[in-house]
Amino acid sequence: MTVELYYWTTPNGHKITIFLEEAEVPYEIVPVNIGRGDQFAPEFLAISPNNRIPAIVDRSPSDGGDPIALFESGAILTYLAEKTGQFLPADLRQRYEVMQWLFWQVGGLGPMLGQNHHFSQYAPEKIPYAIDRYVQETTRLYNVLNTRLAEREFVAGEYSIADMAAYPWIVPYRSQGQDLADVPNLERWFEAIAARPAVQRAYAKAKEINSSKGMSAEAKKILFGQTRAEKPS
Repeated sequence: MTVELYYWTTPNGHKITIFLEEAEVPYEIVPVNIGRGDQFAPEFLAISPNNRIPAIVDRSPSDGGDPIALFESGAILTYLAEKTGQFLPADLRQRYEVMQWLFWQVGGLGPMLGQNHHFSQYAPEKIPYAIDRYVQETTRLYNVLNTRLAEREFVAGEYSIADMAAYPWIVPYRSQGQDLADVPNLERWFEAIAARPAVQRAYAKAKEINSSKGMSAEAKKILFGQTRAEKPS
């Protein structure tokens, strides 16, 4: 099993490299430079019609049939966990503990923190209401996670795809206006995941793919000002 991973160095991209490193699944990264507009290329849209990373192609699916292409990080994590039998419990109740927190991340933590990043870091005009609204929502979500972690080591008890999904969104906590000292259970969890060798390998690989520390004005235009119908020439 070798997975083709269409990837860029974003929190959603990191989710998948973390899983692949943790599960020791062979994979090949196909960089999709979203600041250059690679996500609008027809060959990528054939795999990920929403023009977003990550996406994968598994050329050796379990049923022995044609290759499977998937987009959406939550779907990819679930697929890989089911195929490898790792990081997603077989027990019904434990499984849905994981799944509800995975959905919490993809439906809430990621989108809200993404808006926080956009309005506080990237928007050409600073709009105090928008910044305050999303910083406050980020604080609320951090506290939800902090409460959840008060009596368990990881989000759903055992380390799982729910943790892999949430962790990369907490990494840039300072730019989200957060202090982990305010959420000690979350801070303990965060440090435990950051210390995992597979997580360190995933982030080292990110630096190999993209060493840039900033975003150009042109990249912002491509990311935030265009649609599929207005893809760059």
